[in-house]
Amino acid sequence: MRAPGLLLTCATAMLLAGCAGYHVGPVNPGAGVGGERSIEVIPFNNQTLQPRLGDAVTQALREQLQTDGTYQIVTHGGGDIVVTGVIKRYGREALSYLNTDVATVENYRVDVTAHVTARLRSTGKLLLDKDVNGYTLVHVGTDLASAERQSLPLLAEDLARNTTQLLTEGAW
Repeated sequence: MRAPGLLLTCATAMLLAGCAGYHVGPVNPGAGVGGERSIEVIPFNNQTLQPRLGDAVTQALREQLQTDGTYQIVTHGGGDIVVTGVIKRYGREALSYLNTDVATVENYRVDVTAHVTARLRSTGKLLLDKDVNGYTLVHVGTDLASAERQSLPLLAEDLARNTTQLLTEGAW
């Protein structure tokens, strides 16, 4: 008789302890609850020599914000929060070389840095003003230009994921 009571007490204690750190609602109180606030993403300005990088980052950020669901996406004006960005740096760093030729790169780490700002449309209050980084790995193969072009969506997606995390979970 004593064992079932002890088992029930332990199970209840474990259930209550498992939910101790859970909070209902958004992590960032400035963010809306379930699309309560709207956000507009202005196309990013690309100051690098990598073509179509601004378009890829803008599209990836919109998709990431839509997937997250904290904000409602607005495409043409009227968003409560306006996000803009400038892509400042695009670079690649050699990670590994061919076994047969130590001068030929086999894998690169490609990274991008964008300065992202978010403002409240109504007051102009600056909510986010930060450099955000993203990176991906590129296997060169036979053509570096094609490999970089194919990795562009992955690079933009990583930058968008990091930006979305700052917008939805960051402490402004």
